[in-house]
Amino acid sequence: MRRLILPMPGNGPLAAALAQACDGDTGRVETRRFPDDESYVRLHGDPAGRPVDLVCTLARPDPGFLALVFAADTARELGASEVNLVAPYLAYMRQDIRFHPGECISSRSFARLLSSSFDRLLTVDPHLHRHPARSAIYTMSTATLQAAPLLADWIAAHVQAPLVVGPDAESAQWAGAIAARIGAPYVVLHKTRLGDRCVRIDVPDLSSWRDRTPVLVDDIASSGRTLAEAARGLAAQGLPRPECVVVHALFADGAFEELSPLFARISSTDSVPHPSNRIALAPLLADALLRDLRD
Repeated sequence: MRRLILPMPGNGPLAAALAQACDGDTGRVETRRFPDDESYVRLHGDPAGRPVDLVCTLARPDPGFLALVFAADTARELGASEVNLVAPYLAYMRQDIRFHPGECISSRSFARLLSSSFDRLLTVDPHLHRHPARSAIYTMSTATLQAAPLLADWIAAHVQAPLVVGPDAESAQWAGAIAARIGAPYVVLHKTRLGDRCVRIDVPDLSSWRDRTPVLVDDIASSGRTLAEAARGLAAQGLPRPECVVVHALFADGAFEELSPLFARISSTDSVPHPSNRIALAPLLADALLRDLRD
């Protein structure tokens, strides 16, 4: 039985590419608001007896979350053999402990809500902090995919003589894996966080790499402060204008406009729809859907 791929609003291009890659059918989720602001949801495409994959990046999740859950419940009620969530970007991973009395541990609450509605979660490079794996908080089956090989292959195809640069210690494993795949050198910078929106980046002596193009790599670009300071530090050492390659292009609060003049090019996967999307995740996601992956 062919899969039914249902994109939530705004996720159509990724869903169409995913359906083509896994030989599935694409349906549609119709959503609108009643006058009292309640959500209306209707599925276009017959789920009966078929695996249903709802495609929904969870960047800025709050406005569409109820519609996503309503769509999942409807697919199940209409006879889907399984209901899966393809969320290339997974939200609510930051608040994973109670930092102050009375705080919600939102990562656990969000995991319970999703686990109650779906059979399986498929995501890409979730930003883990203190949880060792998705299975620590999600009771449904989860598949966690890594985009580093895709980033590496894109860099190899589009950047001559790259120097892979990790902007902070958290990116060391990332930068090393990408560099090893394409046979490029790499360095890791040192970050000191001075506040929520203020960081200092210390750059080692890179004068021996001035014949190479720096490529800053990271999993998430949100406020952009780390990437901006790293780019300025590289420029101060006389290196060529750097490239920036990230997985999740969140770019909150004008970050993309601030970063663009600092880089020769900013490139991202299509986990979050954005003009910088150049690296397609559909083949990676389709392969996982057709296999039984667990983290």
